[in-house]
Amino acid sequence: MGYGERLALEGVTGDFAPASMTAVAGPNGAGKSSLLKALAGIVRPMTGQVSCAALARHRLAYLPQQAEFDRGFPITVGELVALGDWRNFGSVRELPPRLAAGVHEAVATVGLEAFIDRQIAELSVGQFQRALFARLVLQDADVILLDEPFAALDESTTDDLLGLLRRWRERGQTIVAVLHDLDRVRLHFPSTLLLARSPIAWGDTSLALSADNLARARLALGLREGGGLGRAA
Repeated sequence: MGYGERLALEGVTGDFAPASMTAVAGPNGAGKSSLLKALAGIVRPMTGQVSCAALARHRLAYLPQQAEFDRGFPITVGELVALGDWRNFGSVRELPPRLAAGVHEAVATVGLEAFIDRQIAELSVGQFQRALFARLVLQDADVILLDEPFAALDESTTDDLLGLLRRWRERGQTIVAVLHDLDRVRLHFPSTLLLARSPIAWGDTSLALSADNLARARLALGLREGGGLGRAA
């Protein structure tokens, strides 16, 4: 797949197992975000196909990077979270009692009870990411796609959100997350897809992020040692 004449990704063939927790890693420009957008049905591959039963059933949730959100939009935390269930309540301004209760529960899950009526423009980066995760809680999707979900977050917020990911996986939900921090990947993600516009390795994280594979990923994109990608432990 690509954008215009620029190739973003090729040769990706494989499956994300149900109830798995997979990190997508690779240097800048490796096609990581493009892969998530293809899985989410936002962009279509030029050849081949993406098959996802959860997407067809509207049981897939996709969280892009924070830079893609308009933080100036006049909406409260509660309203933002409620959008996770927009298919069931449409454009009605007054939330049904069931949904209102679900929104409050989701907000409480991420520790933002005191901010539910706050405008999203007033939130810190970490608080806004918590609000976005509350929306995912409300969606309760079978497949959850996350693009750099911990970027610019403090350790406390990151730990809390990682706890949510573990609970989702334990409940049988499938998680695919783009991450740059390889130490965090090694600690929390059993499986990793290492990309450099095409797959370098896919499987057990300790094997996928070997020194040889990381070197191959850098070489594939013409990078020097350490360029846009961490080293092996």
